[in-house]
Amino acid sequence: MVERSPVLSMICHAILIAGALTVCIPLYFAFVAGSLTVAEVQKVPLPWLPGSQFFDNLQLAWSKGNFSRTFTNSIVVALGITAGKIAVSLLSAFAITYFRFRYRMLAFWLIFVSLMLPIEVRIVPTFEAVANAALPLQWLVDTLHLADLWGWISGHDIAIALEWNMVNTYPGLILPLIASATATFLFRQFFLTVPDELCEAARLDGASPLHFFWSILLPLSVPNMVALAIILFLFGWNQYLWPLLFTTDKDMATAVIALKGLIPRSDSEPAWNIAMSGALLTMLPPALVVLLLQRWFIKGLIDSSK
Repeated sequence: MVERSPVLSMICHAILIAGALTVCIPLYFAFVAGSLTVAEVQKVPLPWLPGSQFFDNLQLAWSKGNFSRTFTNSIVVALGITAGKIAVSLLSAFAITYFRFRYRMLAFWLIFVSLMLPIEVRIVPTFEAVANAALPLQWLVDTLHLADLWGWISGHDIAIALEWNMVNTYPGLILPLIASATATFLFRQFFLTVPDELCEAARLDGASPLHFFWSILLPLSVPNMVALAIILFLFGWNQYLWPLLFTTDKDMATAVIALKGLIPRSDSEPAWNIAMSGALLTMLPPALVVLLLQRWFIKGLIDSSK
């Protein structure tokens, strides 16, 4: 037990206040800059008090960034990544924990090792695979010489070329990011805390593995799923590199990509007030998700640490 004392309380409060100021001061200056005119935002030092152009700048940032479209894309991509990661991680953790098959631990360690491989490392092969998802089938067709076989049977020469291009599509933005070693590892650790007697009781009652997974494990995993969903939604919403490389159509750009377009360039008007307004708009959905689900988030973290 930690002994409470006035000095310790003061130190804890000082650390908390310093942490809160570290987070809130940049947000406050972004709000102040977003409420000024172009001339006011270039003053040195920056005014401490907000101006009168806040809502006008928000409206201009919304229209210049095409946020009505890019927000829709970001929400679809973030929700798709969140749902995909949780579904894949739950099933893989369930298989590793409750099924005994050859190379089970090898599969687990391969997943675990992939924690050290961020998307930046595998960006080139991932792009090649998603730019033409039919490459494995094309390799199979070429290896089996199916075109020559068909020509020998029918007497007509043909060429078989398979192509499935997912550039500028939602599946192309979502599918390469739905595998999560972190989520798999966390769900596996949670499943290991479930008493074996529960599994035995379900087996004696005649429950199939999927019935045990659906009726018992999923309800027990809800707090962990919500906590992970918040983290994964933020991960999906903040994606920059993959949408930047994989979208060439402006209508498929995400909100983060649109925000980058609001940053003034060397040969343009230094409208940092519009860029700050766009940053505030872009931060709004993740902040709302955290605020609305913070109770579940804390409960999930506490339960997962037990």
